Amino acid sequence: MIEIELDGKKVEVAEGSMVMHAAEKAGTYIPHFCYHKKLSISANCRMCLVDVEKAPKPMPACATPATQGMIVRTKSDKAIKAQQSVMEFLLINHPLDCPICDQGGECQLQDLAVGYGGTSSRYQEEKRVVLHKDIGPLVSMEEMSRCIHCTRCVRFGQEVAGVMELGMSHRGEHAEIETFVGQSVDSELSGNMIDLCPVGALTNKPFRYSARTWELSRRKSVSPHDSTGANLIVQVKGNKVLRVVPLENEAINECWIADRDRFSYEALNSAERLTNPMIKHGGQWKDVDWKTALEYVANGLRKIKEEHGVNSIGLLASPHSTLEELHLAADFMKGLGSPNIDSRLRNAEFPAAEGVRYLGMPIAALSSLQSVLVVGSNLRKDHPLFAQRIRQAARHGCVVSSLNEQAQDWALPVSHALLADASVWVQSLADIAAAVANEKGVAAPAAGTATDAAKAIAQSLLSGERKAVLLGNAAAHHAKASSLLALANWIGAQTGASVGYLTEAANTVGAQVAGVQPATGGLNAGQMLAGGLKALILLNNEPEFDSAAGKAAAALAKVAMVVSMSPFKANMDIADVLLPMAPFTETSGSFVNAEGRLQSFHAVVKPLGETRPAWKVLRVLANMLGLPGFAFESTQDILRLVPGVQVTPQGAVLDAKRLSNASSATIDLSPASGKPVTAAIYQLDSLVRRASSLQMTADGKLGHVSQEVVA
Repeated sequence: MIEIELDGKKVEVAEGSMVMHAAEKAGTYIPHFCYHKKLSISANCRMCLVDVEKAPKPMPACATPATQGMIVRTKSDKAIKAQQSVMEFLLINHPLDCPICDQGGECQLQDLAVGYGGTSSRYQEEKRVVLHKDIGPLVSMEEMSRCIHCTRCVRFGQEVAGVMELGMSHRGEHAEIETFVGQSVDSELSGNMIDLCPVGALTNKPFRYSARTWELSRRKSVSPHDSTGANLIVQVKGNKVLRVVPLENEAINECWIADRDRFSYEALNSAERLTNPMIKHGGQWKDVDWKTALEYVANGLRKIKEEHGVNSIGLLASPHSTLEELHLAADFMKGLGSPNIDSRLRNAEFPAAEGVRYLGMPIAALSSLQSVLVVGSNLRKDHPLFAQRIRQAARHGCVVSSLNEQAQDWALPVSHALLADASVWVQSLADIAAAVANEKGVAAPAAGTATDAAKAIAQSLLSGERKAVLLGNAAAHHAKASSLLALANWIGAQTGASVGYLTEAANTVGAQVAGVQPATGGLNAGQMLAGGLKALILLNNEPEFDSAAGKAAAALAKVAMVVSMSPFKANMDIADVLLPMAPFTETSGSFVNAEGRLQSFHAVVKPLGETRPAWKVLRVLANMLGLPGFAFESTQDILRLVPGVQVTPQGAVLDAKRLSNASSATIDLSPASGKPVTAAIYQLDSLVRRASSLQMTADGKLGHVSQEVVA
């Protein structure tokens, strides 16, 4: 550590730190534009000039290394005058359009111009004009004349997103930020550039001209999409969600969110929202009141139970539902006496539960891995924020290996890629295990051949201290998922690597905690989707898009009564009753992310129309059917009853003892039948599928094409 004097105060910082880091530690604000704590230092805005004793001129705080005994003044006349001069230069070409700028009210340039800008400009020449550019449906570059060339967006693409889609061309007053030859910006993290831009050059295209920042209420929430559990700030005006931005949480999402977290709110206000209960009568859909709809469902369930027995009733729940909804759904089916409930909609194998499968390590630890093997995952598209963390690890020397069906662009260096048809992934992983066994001089867990690729991966896992074997969505949905886990556990035990699942949905872990799996003798998701039941309740899912059945889910139309509980007009071709369910913004609840962290959230707006939270609908249905134990007044009451969850005044916590990736499965090396079913990035759930801007992106269009091909 070294000690410097900053504005008369002694500050200790690590050797190699910059003056800006010392100021942050001391709580001293130095004005800046180009500096960002998560990006490399470029020192090209010069707004952070400070007075360093014995230096002949003011020095940039972000790029001046702190040295022992250094004396720095941030508020001396010399420093203030230098900062005012820089501000004058920055404003020379800046357009005077603050009244119509979307950044107004949250603009760094606007804020600092008040403190460091002059009352009038000495510049009389014409201001430069930069033509707008169309870079896609998410980020607007309509007013690039406002750009101050801080290059935050450029560095974000290179260093965080892993794709340099923006760059600065030309020099002097002709310099401008642009894409290469008119290309679009297609990164799955591109929306973060909007947050990074300190002026109104890059703005939110779907939000453009919708509201002023001071008109918006800000409410905390949690992402309902992938298993990161990204923390969000949902911004609301007039009971309508208008914008979503990240809430900083270093342990989970840092200060970033994926584009599907940011823009999926468009679906909340779409024309496809279901706002009234509906019943199909004579082939036509009719709006009805809640009493009529619930009586129809309750009477239908009673009749089917009497005529065909309780085993003819089933429930398929989405792992994007809240923990409270899933727990109540499991209790509802137990109360009915039916063992038929499942949330593993895309799985091809349905082993008995041995433990709650999870990441096997803290999310933050992904950033410091030294070696990692990812099996069966399109990492970048399935888990954008996990990929971002592994990308940071790779920048610091982490050796990344993959076992996949085809080569994929993860926007990070993959040192060893083992490509094999999904049917022989178990054998391929057995080959890696055989290579590990050869290196360690132990017996292999299954017959395998130590190929060159397998040896390279084995050696990478045997070196270093912080390492992991991570099973992706395709591995979890694989027909021999248990064998893959058993081999991964053996490799982890021999190499010292942690073993875990990346987990697909916001509440995949929570669904296991809530016990949303068939009881002994019950039907699993695959069997229920075949259409052999007499009554089926669909909780927040569309079997055509959310299950391994796909188009074959049309067989459910033959089921005597299908009840669809969804925020949208979904399943209309197979359902008999539609019950409008509140999305995550209109209900309270909890999600358990991949690392097993339980995060609760509140509703941010009132339910739209006659929409009701799913837990309330299930409670009323249970009461109508005379099922005991459903006298709940809030989601907190339900959460207290979830096994392994402890509710304290500080918040709810999941007992870590429930989390386990241990497996007693035997390894089956025979080729698997069928392909594992996974969702494209913007087809993952009902919200992203209905977000119009996301569907207009390159990934959104590609997702539609791939679905048609699969079907």
